[in-house]
Amino acid sequence: MTTTERLPTLSPSPEAAPKRVGFISLGCPKALVDSERILTQLRAEGYEVAPSYEGADAVIVNTCGFITPAVEESLSAIGEALDATGKVIVTGCLGERPEKIMERHPKVAAITGSEAVDEVMGHVRELLPLDLDAFTGLLPVAAPGMRAGIEAPQRENTKHGDVFAPSVKLTPRHYAYVKIAEGCNHTCAFCIIPKLRGLQVSRDAGAVLYEAFRLVAGGTKELMVISQDTSAYGVDIRYRESEFQGEQVRAHLTDLAVKLGEMGAWVRMHYVYPYPHVDRVVELMAQGKVLPYLDIPLQHASPKILKLMRRPGAGKQLDTIRRWREICPELVIRSTFIVGFPGETEEDFQELLQFLEDARLDRVGAFPYSDVEEADANKLPGAVPEEVKQERLARFMEVAQRISTEKLAEKVGRVMDVIIDEFNDDEDEGDAPGTRLIGRTKGDAPGIDGQVYLYAGDFAGQVKIGDIVRARIEDSDEYDLFGEVVERPEWKPNVPQLGHFGKH
Repeated sequence: MTTTERLPTLSPSPEAAPKRVGFISLGCPKALVDSERILTQLRAEGYEVAPSYEGADAVIVNTCGFITPAVEESLSAIGEALDATGKVIVTGCLGERPEKIMERHPKVAAITGSEAVDEVMGHVRELLPLDLDAFTGLLPVAAPGMRAGIEAPQRENTKHGDVFAPSVKLTPRHYAYVKIAEGCNHTCAFCIIPKLRGLQVSRDAGAVLYEAFRLVAGGTKELMVISQDTSAYGVDIRYRESEFQGEQVRAHLTDLAVKLGEMGAWVRMHYVYPYPHVDRVVELMAQGKVLPYLDIPLQHASPKILKLMRRPGAGKQLDTIRRWREICPELVIRSTFIVGFPGETEEDFQELLQFLEDARLDRVGAFPYSDVEEADANKLPGAVPEEVKQERLARFMEVAQRISTEKLAEKVGRVMDVIIDEFNDDEDEGDAPGTRLIGRTKGDAPGIDGQVYLYAGDFAGQVKIGDIVRARIEDSDEYDLFGEVVERPEWKPNVPQLGHFGKH
């Protein structure tokens, strides 16, 4: 069972047994933020989070419904939770297709869609009503962004706009995902996100910036900006202004990037489409205000296939990438691609391979096309046989791996900033604790990119998880770097740190 770490809980009355809720969070970082919001409200209302099925009175499963393997993983998790507890609330993307869930698991207690904190909590209260303490039961239940209400608090500005920021994090303290919008306005043939999560709805810049400010004040050193289409942030609300620390800030990606960069934390951009104004963000990267990293879901390179996919910017990717690298030579680009899309010929695939050779992307992921229920691509002619998909995927990854190996080898001998994610101590080596570390450079996002394996050397036992150190890179392989810590500079953000006060 995938669960969160044990959370601090409110004290129940002596005679009232605490209600414990298990939690399974599946899918992308955007779904992870939704899970954080639900867990925040669970804690605010006095529920405990169970670390295993054994201690759970009920289980919430936050599902993914994007592609067929993700749907199957979600359905399997629901079944496992039902077998263990008998009480399961389903939420998330797959919850937008309740008939799919009920067909397999008719005994689930409730089903809600994505971005449904209030609905989930309503079902939790119904399924596991709390025994109110005689003294504290009259106090209003509330959470950030909520109106006090004894029975069922209602979130102000309910859907996605100025939604409350979660206070429970499922990521380590030193990095966090900041969701700036929900939904998507694109009509990509292979995707049903607009059907699951609706059209794009952006948050006000002030709400995003205050959330980021609180995170950095609490010790977060890396902010990862996410949405379905980060480049389109603010389009739906006409880039309206909102207040942040006495100043009006537009809901526009460049304005947001400027303000986030002023906080002094690492700012990483995910799911960026190559719109013209992204050039300005790349300029901020060249100035050191935003990490020189872009996660761009290109999906293919053949103009014919991109047109069938209904992707924006068909045929212009290479020119755009070259222009960005002229602006910021240190720029690291990661992307994902689909091979074996309906209608893809060997000629189209060769065009994709040539694009890889020309673009020399730093980080690349790929997956074979699979039908997604209700996606328009299912109706396209020219289905590619499964064995051909797998063969093309292997050829694609062989090229991508070679390019990654060559690009990482270029970093050997350099001294780079590395953020430490975990210790890598091996008792068989006889090293003292804190001698071996695992981290990431500015060009590596957690969970999807490579890592840096470090020997602490003179700094053994001094480096903590979350520290940003300077390291000399001594070796590399296909995806990872290896080196030694040479400096442990003090981190000085431009945001006052909670619990730290100046000298009087």
